Amino acid sequence: MAVKQKRKLEDLSVDEFLLSGGFDSAGEGESEDESPKQNGLNKKKNQKSAASKIDDKKKGKASEHKEQLSRLQNKDPEFFKFLQQNDQTLLNFDDTDSSEDEDETKYHKLPSALEEASSGDDEDDDEGQKASKKSKKAVESIKVTDKMIEEWKAAMKKEPTPRLFREVTQAFKAAVATTKGEGGGQCRYKVADSSVFNALVLFCIRDIYVALQRMLNLKPNKDQKKLVLPSSSPKWQKNQMDVKMYLSGVVQLLSCLTEATVISAVLRHANQLVPYYLCLPKQCRHLVKQLMKQWSTGEETSRVLAFLALNKICRHKQETYLNPILKQMYISYVQNCKFTSPNALPMINFMQRTLSEMYSLDTQATYQHAFIYIRQLAIHLRNAMTMKKKETYQSVYNWQYVHCLYLWCRVLSTLHPSDVLQPLIYPLCQVIIGTIKLVPTSRYYPLRMHCCRALTLLSSSTNTFVPVLPFLLEIFQQVDFNKKPGRMSKKPINFAVILKLSKVNLMEKAYKDGLIDQLYDLILEYFHTQAGSVGFPELALPTIIQLKAFLKECKVANYCKPVRQLLEKVQENSSHITGRRQKAAFGVADATAVAAWEKRIKEEGTPLSRYYSQWKKLREKEIQLEISGKERMEDLDLPEIKRRKIQEKKTEDKKEFKDLFQSDSDSDENDEGLKIKGKRGGRGSDDDDDDDDLEDLSDMSDDEGTEGGDSDDEDEEEEGKASKAPQPLSSSALIKLAEGGEDLVEDLELSDDD
Repeated sequence: MAVKQKRKLEDLSVDEFLLSGGFDSAGEGESEDESPKQNGLNKKKNQKSAASKIDDKKKGKASEHKEQLSRLQNKDPEFFKFLQQNDQTLLNFDDTDSSEDEDETKYHKLPSALEEASSGDDEDDDEGQKASKKSKKAVESIKVTDKMIEEWKAAMKKEPTPRLFREVTQAFKAAVATTKGEGGGQCRYKVADSSVFNALVLFCIRDIYVALQRMLNLKPNKDQKKLVLPSSSPKWQKNQMDVKMYLSGVVQLLSCLTEATVISAVLRHANQLVPYYLCLPKQCRHLVKQLMKQWSTGEETSRVLAFLALNKICRHKQETYLNPILKQMYISYVQNCKFTSPNALPMINFMQRTLSEMYSLDTQATYQHAFIYIRQLAIHLRNAMTMKKKETYQSVYNWQYVHCLYLWCRVLSTLHPSDVLQPLIYPLCQVIIGTIKLVPTSRYYPLRMHCCRALTLLSSSTNTFVPVLPFLLEIFQQVDFNKKPGRMSKKPINFAVILKLSKVNLMEKAYKDGLIDQLYDLILEYFHTQAGSVGFPELALPTIIQLKAFLKECKVANYCKPVRQLLEKVQENSSHITGRRQKAAFGVADATAVAAWEKRIKEEGTPLSRYYSQWKKLREKEIQLEISGKERMEDLDLPEIKRRKIQEKKTEDKKEFKDLFQSDSDSDENDEGLKIKGKRGGRGSDDDDDDDDLEDLSDMSDDEGTEGGDSDDEDEEEEGKASKAPQPLSSSALIKLAEGGEDLVEDLELSDDD
């Protein structure tokens, strides 16, 4: 029995020995049977004593072990005597805390022993971990070369395999990681050269899509309305992880690029990969975010490509992506409309057109969005009308509000006819008319022009009558076009990029010039939309009366000429419609016959529509010049104006008669000024209006009054300073005065040397 127990102890490991009970269960059994057999047991007993020490000290029972040894003397005196002779250290056991602490540092309890042994018990383990890390780094740091890319390219064209695609994807991931300074991360490959980076990205953009289609056995679909998703391929599950990694890399690359041409190339590639993105919702959301950024802030080509990709995503998965994309696009549009300039206008118009195209995908969703946002605009207008505070006025009279009104007019016009959106036309018209009437002062005439243009678009496209002309004809009554301008302006006012005029603008000549041009454009455009209507004569009658009254009152030829031309075209078209109406054989109540008659008249054309088509071409060229910051008359060759020279005076005469000029009376000074004016302007006497002009011009700054003068003008300035008399008019001032409506340049010599 003792031999069997001894063999069991030898077969046990240290941990199994500890779990089996250790010294208490095995040592006592052996002490009873093995005490007579003392020869040849020294080594085995030493092993048992060592094992007992490990067991007792692991459990923290050193004192119990000493008591057991003391009891052994009474229980088995022979074995105790044997220990005294052969192992005195076991009997002289010291149970101090220091020895236990020292042993505790070498041996630990079971749960923590395994963790500490793996972390740093031996230096060999650390070296093994370092070696494994080095081996991993060695695998990750495979440098991509041009030769490798050429091999991948040839293999892709020959037969794309999942393994080859995985290698290319890993290399592409490492290349994209360098754009953010990550140095490749945990990728197998490393891209360190810029030429290799360009070659790898170019290879992926050109060849990966075709390789994916071949690898997944996806055939191109001839019907573009139906999209074949890659998830339908039986090989999709096997390659899904690699495709997901590649699609994420494309989005990350798109977010890091700054060069417009490279962004355009990547966007074209992303547009090809849209079916793959639709199969992976997370990657698709990331792509939509980058596409939205490019659509709202990118270059012109990038905007178009981003819109095409967004439109493709929404067309093939409307239920998932249409509503959130429409909401985000509208928010981006409003953010980009906060400031308007000639350079920003093309971008705003592009966003309006593309948003209208997106809203045309689903009229039900469009109605929900339009109803909410038009109602929001109406709430802002109601608050401004009731509270009448500066803050509430500013919430309506700003570029974002105006551009939103124009956007919804364009949307309803583009989607007409639509039974779903038809009920929104009336509330939108009411909001725009309320915006015009909120602050109907002359300073907000530019805003009124924008609103009238939006109403004209909505009326013409939806065949809805909207009373736009009263808001335009009202300006002829409120503005006094006969009044002389208070100051001259160097540049014309661009009404397309302003909402409010300053007090200084209202005093300038360019204000009235621009106002006449805007009224001419808007009235002509509105009448063109109604040129084929059966009720055109009745519609045009109030306008004809108003324009005739204006021509009787206005004395400025520059303003009367365009108004008279407009009046003639309206009267001609009215006479044409009246003559055709007299030959009609149907009544006004017959709506079907009236509609057919109007359609025939529009197809044949009217005098006003033919004139409008010619005028529109010229006007578009002028608008392009305004947008580019150039003046309208820049390309025209105007005759040169030669100024009459005053007889030169010698400096000696100036010094000799200096005192005489100082003693002149005020009347002489005024006469001298009038004589100079008569010499410059070709008129020797002036009426009271000219005296008023002198007073106005005397208040002008020196830069405005003397700009462009010659040496004679400088001499006259010196004389005026010496005599303290009012400064005479310079030639440039006379020319500016002539631009103000006075006929003062009739006697100037015009030469056309060219």
